[in-house]
Amino acid sequence: MMFEMFSVQHIAAIAIALAVFTAIAFGRKRLREERSNRLFRLGMAGLLAACEVALQSSYVIEGSWGAGSLPLQLCSLTLLLSAAALAFRIRQLYSIIYFLGTLGALQALVTPNLDEPFPHFRYFHFFIAHIGIIASAVYLMAVERYKPTLRSVFGAWLWLHVLAVPAAIVNMATGTTNFMFLAGKPATASLLDLLAPWPWYLLQLELVAILLCLALYGVSQFAYWINGRKTT
Repeated sequence: MMFEMFSVQHIAAIAIALAVFTAIAFGRKRLREERSNRLFRLGMAGLLAACEVALQSSYVIEGSWGAGSLPLQLCSLTLLLSAAALAFRIRQLYSIIYFLGTLGALQALVTPNLDEPFPHFRYFHFFIAHIGIIASAVYLMAVERYKPTLRSVFGAWLWLHVLAVPAAIVNMATGTTNFMFLAGKPATASLLDLLAPWPWYLLQLELVAILLCLALYGVSQFAYWINGRKTT
């Protein structure tokens, strides 16, 4: 049995994700209390780190660890950065997490690059990790009150290229990996299917990335505007 997009198990994961994001947003005042804040930050950071440790351990146990197991996918990188930002309150990482982490994880939740269905370990890892990335961005904005700026939009866009460098190098060196989907579109259905064939979709993604980052910036500004109206 293979994982099916928009099946009951997929819709259930999306519903849980929305519930988590909503709970963080509505519980932001409680989460600002010192004890709750510390428990949530460190707990979420530990969960994200545990996700990556568990995934790498599974590769080792299965005897399948190799170059393709390196955490060089965009979501793997932003997962580790999210854990660091939460644990150590590194404000400078916020734009990467909010823009790149949210965009990558959101696409993953809507169009999962996943073969194994519920209740396989990969199913739980995939959705916990990606929900956790977006939850981290929501937490940092709603609870820690980190606010993305227009300048941070372009900063995140530049960081996307920095993060792509090691991924591209490994892709070229091995000829077998496809980190950040730089060497080809994913085998499963994804939003990239709407773009031109490789390598031309990489150029299209430059424009798509900046437009989506601007859209997320607009969402954050609208959220602050709504919150401001409620408190006046």
